[in-house]
Amino acid sequence: MFLKNEKIKKEWTDYNGHMNVAYYIYIFDKAADILLTKFNMAGDSALKNKKSTFVVETHTTYNRELKLDDEAEVYLTHFDHDNKRIHYKVSMFSKSRKYLASTTEVLSLYIDLNKRKVINFDLSRVEIMKKFIKNNSSTFQSKNLFFTNKLKK
Repeated sequence: MFLKNEKIKKEWTDYNGHMNVAYYIYIFDKAADILLTKFNMAGDSALKNKKSTFVVETHTTYNRELKLDDEAEVYLTHFDHDNKRIHYKVSMFSKSRKYLASTTEVLSLYIDLNKRKVINFDLSRVEIMKKFIKNNSSTFQSKNLFFTNKLKK
C-alpha cells in the first residue's frame, strides 16, 4: 500500500554523497503519520483526544543508497495490532530505479497523554484496524519480521 513519495533534498545528504540515516527515519516517520491518520491516531487525534502512539522499538535496514534528487516511494508492507500495540513495516524504494533502499519495522504503544501511561485501544479504533487488515492483508509480507512475537493476542 503506497503511503508517500519524497524527493531527496540537498540538506538531507552527507559527506558520503547519499542521504543521511536520519532522513530515512524522517521519511518513514512522515509515512507513519499517514498510516496513523487512517486509524484516527495521528497528530490531530493526539491534540484532540490526548491519546497517541509512542514508538518503543524499531528495526531498520539500509539496503541501497538514495542520492540527491532521487525520489523515494514508501509503502506499507505489514500491519498488525493487539489491544495496546501496533506493529508495522514500511519499505522505501527508489522510484526511478525500482530497487529497495530501506525498510523499518516498528512497534508502538498506545498512550494516554494526560497520564503518560499505556492504555488499550478503544473499540472504534480496534474496528478500524481490523477492517483495514481484512481489506489489505493479502498485500502484507510477514517474512523477516522481528516483532511478531511482541504482540499479545
